Amino acid sequence: MKIKLAVLLTLLLMRFSFGQYLLIPMDLKQNDHLKAYGIAYWVLQQHINVEWLLNYRGGSFLFTDTPVFENQCRLRGVSFETINGATVNQIYAEIESHNMDKILLEKAPKIAVYSPPGFQPWDDAVTLAMTYAEIKYDRIYDRKVLAGELNNYDWLHLHHEDFTGQYGKFWAAFRHEPWYIKRQMDSEKLAHELGFTKVSKEKLAVAKEIRSFVEKGGFLFAMCSATDALDIALAAENTDICAAVFDGDGVDPDCQKKLDFSKTFAFQNFKVITDPSVYEFSDIDVPPSNMPRLRDPETDYFTLFEFSAKYDPVPTMLTQDHVNVVKGFMGQTTMFREEKIKPSVTIMGKIEGTDEVKYIHGNRGKGTFTFYGGHDPEDYTHRVGDPPTDLKLHKNSPGYRLILNNILFPAARKKKLKT
Repeated sequence: MKIKLAVLLTLLLMRFSFGQYLLIPMDLKQNDHLKAYGIAYWVLQQHINVEWLLNYRGGSFLFTDTPVFENQCRLRGVSFETINGATVNQIYAEIESHNMDKILLEKAPKIAVYSPPGFQPWDDAVTLAMTYAEIKYDRIYDRKVLAGELNNYDWLHLHHEDFTGQYGKFWAAFRHEPWYIKRQMDSEKLAHELGFTKVSKEKLAVAKEIRSFVEKGGFLFAMCSATDALDIALAAENTDICAAVFDGDGVDPDCQKKLDFSKTFAFQNFKVITDPSVYEFSDIDVPPSNMPRLRDPETDYFTLFEFSAKYDPVPTMLTQDHVNVVKGFMGQTTMFREEKIKPSVTIMGKIEGTDEVKYIHGNRGKGTFTFYGGHDPEDYTHRVGDPPTDLKLHKNSPGYRLILNNILFPAARKKKLKT
């Protein structure tokens, strides 16, 4: 290992002396956008800084060139260009005079994915993206979360999760399925082993630990039902929104009045849906999962907002893409109703001319959260039991790029982000 590191450092010094740099373009000339993020992450793991050139050729990456880095790009099928110092200065000049900026990425963030042990009958778009891009992550679940192990990570991902104790609201359609029965039994057993009387109380404790993780400076990224289910659980801390089929007792008749929206991340003034036969948690989601408005996948798109790269670097980073109009996709939580979003939250993508918001970002304490509606950017409906998406067929996916923007975001120099 020491020999390899010495060779790498020697090559870096040799290339640096000749002013050679490697540019990974992220515009339409990139062969594999998703694996390009993996290259940037891998370079950071070698303790080499990466510059993220916001709004320059789709959000390109720049770092010191070496044969080792070039070889990694070739092995992974990532397009790259070798340029000299004079060309880099020209790029900097262009960035300075346009709505662009350069952000220094300094350290590969340590990543955790909140996921239960064992098989789930659906897949997770984020873990698919990280696996394809060759970005390592750890799985973490309730025992570890409640033991304080989130403190070991920089970035946490939540996907198709239910923090309300209602088992994903799958009761009406799947309560007789073996996987559903096992899931409920396993959840109840875990809750009791951890000292809780009900699954909803155990999940609330987990949700509060996640909120604490963010407030202490962590980065949270959530998709699909984890986005609204997390906030609903936090708001319902002092009431019971679970029907008897879930926890053995009835719903608090005054539960709606007892919701505390000050405890949530992104949403406010929502109404919970307590009917166990309705496949929906609240009125945050639009269109409602129990009454989806069938769209033509070929015409369903949302638009990414444009931000000032120099004055709003965070939303600019999170919206880097080679297109500004991205095709839509469904999920248990597909979109967010704009009137239910707190005013302090930044809207980064929505369907123009509607109240349907797809992509949002905000701050909580010292940390941040980003919520992305829908389940899989390249599987329009993605139902339970569907096969996982093969990302080799979608290596230039604009929708998946938004996920991977979030993975690199915590690597950025914090001082720059506060200017």
